[in-house]
Amino acid sequence: MRNVSDGCERITTSNNEEGEEISKVLFELASNRRASILFEVEKQNLKMQQIAKSLDMNVTETFRHLQRLNDARLVEKKADGTYAITSVGKLAIGHLSSLDFILKNGSYFLEHDVSCLPYEFVNRLGELVDGEFCGDTVTNFNRVRKMVYEAEEYIWAMSEQVESSHIQATNEKVAKGLQFRFIMQQDLAKTVKIYPEVEHLKERKYVDRICVTFLINEKESCVNLRRRNGEMDYIGFFGKDEKFRKWTRDLFMYYWERAEPWYPNIQKP
Repeated sequence: MRNVSDGCERITTSNNEEGEEISKVLFELASNRRASILFEVEKQNLKMQQIAKSLDMNVTETFRHLQRLNDARLVEKKADGTYAITSVGKLAIGHLSSLDFILKNGSYFLEHDVSCLPYEFVNRLGELVDGEFCGDTVTNFNRVRKMVYEAEEYIWAMSEQVESSHIQATNEKVAKGLQFRFIMQQDLAKTVKIYPEVEHLKERKYVDRICVTFLINEKESCVNLRRRNGEMDYIGFFGKDEKFRKWTRDLFMYYWERAEPWYPNIQKP
């Protein structure tokens, strides 16, 4: 049903119509073959024969799947004979990636709390899909330590505690020009130890409560969520691809812009 008022067209649909449209798209994406085709043409426009070869399918099967995706307005055929993803298809893939990531790591999300994250970042969880889950605390700490030692340009961290084994390496890097940003929990801000020789080069802020921890450098990111019982543990995800790192950088900056500046009382020699 279409209503026109003040030059704007308002489209209303019944519950049945909405349900049918959602069911149709979900049915098409429920096929691994069709989902794979959608991801392939997202990367670049491809002809049917190229799609069939890339996914090891016969031409008849590929044509049938492309027709269904076209009918669902997820792909379209161009004048040069190639198939391209539509804007609707791109939106669908974004939600599909998020669902894929959540379901692949279902055990983790049953135990950990995402409700404290800003809504827009929950919506973007699919950007973490190429990350690697690390479920062992010791391995996680060792990988984080390696990230600190390998950082050359910057280290951004957000944590409710300071890992003492990182301090010397971090201070040496900061003295040589590495950017260091740290968001701490307010109770930690009251007890954090000061290193006057490099303190003026550090950027530090605090928030009331931390529900997610980060370590980010120019090559890799690590992110861990708080457990549903309120405890913070240190198992989570590592990623080096651009989408993963952008999600973590953007979320870090979200907190950074809202955190309170922390200025240590340094006694000058």
